Parts: sequence; C-alpha cells; structure tokens
Amino acid sequence: MTDRLADTRVPIHEPIAARWSPRAFDPDATVSIEQLTAVLEAARWSATWGQRQPVRFIVGLRGDETFGTLAATLKRGNAYAHAAGALILVCADEGSDEKTALYSCVDAGAAIANASIEAVVRGLVAHPMAGFDTDAARTAFDVPEHVRPLAVLAIGTLGDYATADEAIVDRDSRPRERMPLDQVAFSGRWGSAFTPGTSSPAV
Repeated sequence: MTDRLADTRVPIHEPIAARWSPRAFDPDATVSIEQLTAVLEAARWSATWGQRQPVRFIVGLRGDETFGTLAATLKRGNAYAHAAGALILVCADEGSDEKTALYSCVDAGAAIANASIEAVVRGLVAHPMAGFDTDAARTAFDVPEHVRPLAVLAIGTLGDYATADEAIVDRDSRPRERMPLDQVAFSGRWGSAFTPGTSSPAV
C-alpha cells in the first residue's frame, strides 16, 4: 500500500504521482499544527478565478469539538475517516451571479488538489469525501446560505492494513486506474486523441 505511484506516459513530480485516497488512517497518529497549517496554506494559494477567492474552510483536529461535529456528518461509508488526524470542511462562496457560483466550485477543487499534494509532501495522506450530510454541516457551523459545503477532506497518517477492516483492505488494494490519456485529451477536434509528437488533424 505504500508504493502506489500513478502509471503515467512520462514521469511527473512524485508527490502528484504518489497522491491517492486511502481509507486506512492510523488512529494513534496525530497531525501537527504546522502540518495542518501548511495544508491549509497550500489550499489558500491555489488558483482562483478573477481573484474572487471564494473557498472557505472549517477545520477540526481529532479530539476537538469541530472534528467531532464534522465526523458526525459523515455518511456511514466514510466512517473510516473518524481515525484521521484532521477533518476539513471545504466550502465555496457562490456569490451573487451564475459565473461566480460555477467557478467557485472550480476553485474549491483546485484547493483540495493543492491541499492533498501538500499532505503527501509532508508524509501524510488525504481523502476528499462527498459523502456527508450537507444540511447538518450547514446547521452545525452556521454556514451562510450563499456558501455551499462541498466536501470533507480527511488528513492523517496511513494506517496499518494488516489490522484494517477487510472491506477497506479490499477497496484500497484494487489497482489505481485512470482512463488512458488518448481518451481524455484531444487535439484538433473532440474525440481526436492528443498524441505527443504528431501534428493535429485538419478540422
């Protein structure tokens, strides 16, 4: 479980290749304030559309009230995250117009990606989750109406799969897969595969 580098056509930076979303967290390990602050700083400095900076975070360290409240909102399938060292509720301020609402979600995704990679660099793991009760989170933390709770990001130390729940071992043991590059990257026209080293077909 410790060597799950992405299979890429050309080498990419190791923290990106090494980022994955494990479900086994070490319940005895802690996330330090410095580590957590670095993860949040990485998220804060992610790309933002039009300098709107719409992403907001509610942060809990295991053992504090915020963590407990966030953990209580998780759906049953994400109960493994109770063993994480920190939980971060990622929210997007949708503003007052359609474009801001759309790109606030793009910004939130970029923030989660930055935070996840920073976690890897610091010897941690991260798992973003959509499976939580958004209404409960909104009520518990008095989240304003124009702000959308989007995901909970679990941060922690990789657990021991020798003692992990069998269902988690099964899911996390599956090969890491992505669609081939030629099925997601196009050139010239939609569906025409981007192939490095070749010219684009005529449109």
